[in-house]
Amino acid sequence: MNPFQKNESKETLFSPVSIEDVPPRPPSPPKKPSPKICGSNYPLSIAFIVVNEFCERFSYYGMKAVLILYFLYFLHWNEDTSTSIYHAFSSLCYFTPILGAAIADSWLGKFKTIIYLSLVYVLGHVIKSLGALPILGGQVVHTVLSLVGLSLIALGTGGIKPCVAAFGGDQFEEKHAEERTRYFSVFYLSINAGSLISTFITPMLRGDVQCFGEDCYALAFGVPGLLMVIALVVFAMGSKIYNKPPPEGNIVAQVFKCIWFAISNRFKNRSGDIPKRQHWLDWAAEKYPKQLIMDVKALTRVLFLYIPLPMFWALLDQQGSRWTLQAIRMNGNLGFFVLQPDQMQVLNPLLVLIFIPLFDFVIYRLVSRCGINFSSLRKMAVGMILACLAFAVAAAVEIKINEMTPAQPGPQEVFLQVLNLADDEVKVTVVGNENDSLLIESIKSFQKTPQYSKLHLKTKSQNFHFHLKYHNLSLYTEHSVQEKNWYSLVIREDGNSISSMMVKDTESKTTNGMTTVRFVNTLHKGVNISLSKDTSLNVGEDYGVSAYRTVQRGEYPAVHCRTEDKNFSLNLGLLDFGAAYLFVITNNTNQGLQAWKTEDIPANKMSIAWQLPQYALVTAGEVMFSVTGLEFSYSQAPSSMKSVLQAAWLLTIAVGNIIVLVVAQFSGLVQWAEFILFSCLLLVICLIFSIMGYYYVPVKTEDMQGPGDKQIPHIQGNMINLETKKTKL
Repeated sequence: MNPFQKNESKETLFSPVSIEDVPPRPPSPPKKPSPKICGSNYPLSIAFIVVNEFCERFSYYGMKAVLILYFLYFLHWNEDTSTSIYHAFSSLCYFTPILGAAIADSWLGKFKTIIYLSLVYVLGHVIKSLGALPILGGQVVHTVLSLVGLSLIALGTGGIKPCVAAFGGDQFEEKHAEERTRYFSVFYLSINAGSLISTFITPMLRGDVQCFGEDCYALAFGVPGLLMVIALVVFAMGSKIYNKPPPEGNIVAQVFKCIWFAISNRFKNRSGDIPKRQHWLDWAAEKYPKQLIMDVKALTRVLFLYIPLPMFWALLDQQGSRWTLQAIRMNGNLGFFVLQPDQMQVLNPLLVLIFIPLFDFVIYRLVSRCGINFSSLRKMAVGMILACLAFAVAAAVEIKINEMTPAQPGPQEVFLQVLNLADDEVKVTVVGNENDSLLIESIKSFQKTPQYSKLHLKTKSQNFHFHLKYHNLSLYTEHSVQEKNWYSLVIREDGNSISSMMVKDTESKTTNGMTTVRFVNTLHKGVNISLSKDTSLNVGEDYGVSAYRTVQRGEYPAVHCRTEDKNFSLNLGLLDFGAAYLFVITNNTNQGLQAWKTEDIPANKMSIAWQLPQYALVTAGEVMFSVTGLEFSYSQAPSSMKSVLQAAWLLTIAVGNIIVLVVAQFSGLVQWAEFILFSCLLLVICLIFSIMGYYYVPVKTEDMQGPGDKQIPHIQGNMINLETKKTKL
């Protein structure tokens, strides 16, 4: 999560460049003063806007918190595809503000733009929630509904992004500039409050509530959708008391036209007889005013420094994708609280609120007292280095997780475990095609095998001969296996003798962080097992084997079971994160019906708390990079160009998400190597950025004050307060 960009992105991206571009307006009649809050200078209308922003941010971040797990578990996409679609959606959310700002400033105005695109936003949530209902069609229907819903959500959230904060600034009179500055601080806090609460609550709605026998993604998407409806209703309620300024013109389009005209004019006049001009933008002088050209020159100097920035966002925005996928393979039990994998994202907004005052009032002041010139560009470079370190730590955590994860069978390999459900010890010998003994093992009755045994095949599929010695009996049996699979050889009583059956275990010997169970029923009657209110399964009689079923992590002291003539309960004990359990239902003469428990896959051993250092590092980097970068870039460009910088800043975030999409889809690297790749890439980019910053000569504010700036005080005042004060708590 990046709260700074959310706040800064609320500005309208368009305002007039100079007085020559603004046609004179007829004098407007005096406006009736808007009602104030409790006799203060704060307009009552801002209360509706702040509540709207809180609900909208809750809606967006709540939906996005569970999105990667929805792709992985509900749509059954692999991790790379899930990551790619996640970042494609994030990227689209930062391209659409350009469209929203163009609509607001050139056509509808801010108020109508917010209303209409909020309706699109709500429609996207409705379609997205319908796509999470298991009873509504198959996977193709779910996929289509999800992609359509996400596209509408991206248009809605991106379209209103540049309008809401600026519309709040429009509610203040010029003489109340100090109150307007405080409003932006409250506005910023509402953004963080919405994201903080939603990233904590919606994973609970997903994981702690069962819908149709599985995680309730429909509820996890539906509640944020309801919050967006509330946001729209609250915003519309203040319609009669809002100050609604008309559209003011499209400066981004003017900048592009000016640059294009300068390039085309220079190309047309490339003859050596024509005198050269001092700057390539001076070729636009035939059509555009001098003040606009000077402002665009200043703008291009700052935009040049923006070129390396997307790589930072590529790392920062992986908190909701790759880092969440890492968290599902860790143990969320903290002792005092059980944390869901997608709840770890709550650390980002929480640490942001802690780090901003810590850096502003403690760290930066200590550095200044030490006599170190900690300039804005140096802060940004240090922020990049901290993000590099965060991904190095993430790679180390990933390597440690892999060491604790069961090995995977390779080509011409299978993993085999033997389950002895007979009443006495059985000696098992596995014989290959050439009568060579591949495995010799004596297994006691109901002995828990510590791990699978690896067997090598001659071909992709092969028949193995099994020699079983039980009491004075010797039995020979044959079973076929295929490479890259896990198998369980189940030995059971068969009258006075024994028999065996080969059971193919889960296709991929990993649970993707979820808890799964399966049952073997030794009774002579089928058993129905109710694992939860909405989850039940049937196991056939006489050693019937069920499929794996996903359950919630937790204690299961009394699971209700029934046969055709009897009800009983089984104590399954603790079912932990990431484990796959096998339960054998037996009828013990002394203890009655009970379940013998063994682990096919051990539970996640590494605590999710080990992700805290990487979150702390990347959030510290975000505070140093994002806030400082905004303040620096706004201080280096004319006030008329600040909204264009806003657009460019958002585009760097969009491009950063595209970088993640490309790497995830085409790199083919294991996860820890991918983390190292991103860390090294950002380190190289940091070096390039440092060299660019070393040769950059900062511009003083008074050097950028042109006559155009002084002739449009109303617009300039709004933009300055919106842009330079909002990142301060």
